[in-house]
Amino acid sequence: MSDTSTNTLQYRVDGREDAPVLVLGPSLGTTWHMWDRQIPELSRSWRVVRFDLPGHGGAPAQPAASVAELGDRLLATLDELGIQRFGYAGCALGGAVGLDLALRAPQRVASLALVATSPRFGTADEFRQRGVIVRTNGLEPMARSAPEQWFTPAFAAAQPAIVDWAVQMVRTTDPGCYIAACEALAVFDVREALGRIGVPALVLVGADDRVTGPAEARTLVAGIADARLAVVPGASHLAPVEQPAAVTELLTGHFSEVVHDTGALNAPLAPLAPPVAAPVVPAGDLAAAPPAEVHEEPRPDPYETGLRLRRELLGEARVDAALADDFGSDLQNLVTRFAWGEVWSRDGLDRRTRSAVALAALIAGGHHEALADHTRAALRSGLTPDELREIVLQTAVYCGLPAAESALRVVGRVVEEETTPQA
Repeated sequence: MSDTSTNTLQYRVDGREDAPVLVLGPSLGTTWHMWDRQIPELSRSWRVVRFDLPGHGGAPAQPAASVAELGDRLLATLDELGIQRFGYAGCALGGAVGLDLALRAPQRVASLALVATSPRFGTADEFRQRGVIVRTNGLEPMARSAPEQWFTPAFAAAQPAIVDWAVQMVRTTDPGCYIAACEALAVFDVREALGRIGVPALVLVGADDRVTGPAEARTLVAGIADARLAVVPGASHLAPVEQPAAVTELLTGHFSEVVHDTGALNAPLAPLAPPVAAPVVPAGDLAAAPPAEVHEEPRPDPYETGLRLRRELLGEARVDAALADDFGSDLQNLVTRFAWGEVWSRDGLDRRTRSAVALAALIAGGHHEALADHTRAALRSGLTPDELREIVLQTAVYCGLPAAESALRVVGRVVEEETTPQA
């Protein structure tokens, strides 16, 4: 069934209403149907709740800005269903949601299964560039590359119908929601927090997964106190699709142990303690009361704010290379603190507008090396190649044709580099 509320997710429920609850989360670009081959067995023992990510599988195109926001929407959905405590299994982005819930709502999550999941997915640059590619070319490049990312070559060759299903699933996703999910994964990083996860976890990975493979799985097992690793032979990223029987058996065994050890997964939460009444102060004593101590939130460090934004828009590798220059370290600190931490971080203009202004100024000054970097920043700020072309055209009127022609070559080269899908 569907829900059009911005605070909830599209979902489907299988199994008895009185059974313990198991929630299944999908990966980026897939729908709840990626779990279809687990449902007949799992629904015998559990009330299985599957959900779709925003803009996936016909779900309302209401992008979520972070993994935590996806977790909040899932909890709101489960609240509407009257579900308090549950087991959770998620694949990739769905697994990230599970990690987030285990950290922020541990009283709700009884146990975890993390499929093809990592505490940090690649680098922020990779996911931001993926968003740029989708913004420019649509989802067709992602759809065409999905089979080789998700399945082993042998499976893809033997199952052309499933390959077609996978391509169509990505192709019909809302591009804006896909881009938002890429941005959410770009900043997702719970490596330092894994030790706070206190529920039993099954970390399941395909032996041939080249996206989030056994190395990432071992990072999770090393960080989570009560975690065990299961490597599924003959499976890549979408192990539940490629090796359904093995994955189902592993999930059944893991969550059955939780039910045996802790009772029904949907047991009600402990009631909150009653509020303590505030003491009544006689009116005559009010004047003698000392003034309340005011705690002001410390202002964020402009350098740290600037460094974070500079990495986000220019790319980690380029920023790291600039900061590695010992001779220019003082200048780089000034740029990071003042330009990025003080000016770029102000609320008066949005990033798209600041990017447009920066590009025009750099073209006017003939600063082509900086123009290349800020073209990348403009693409990551949401400007499209067509809009960049219009900015260059506008500068031709006010900065002169030679300046605009030189700038067009720089901008065009960077746009091609940034928006061309990898072969």
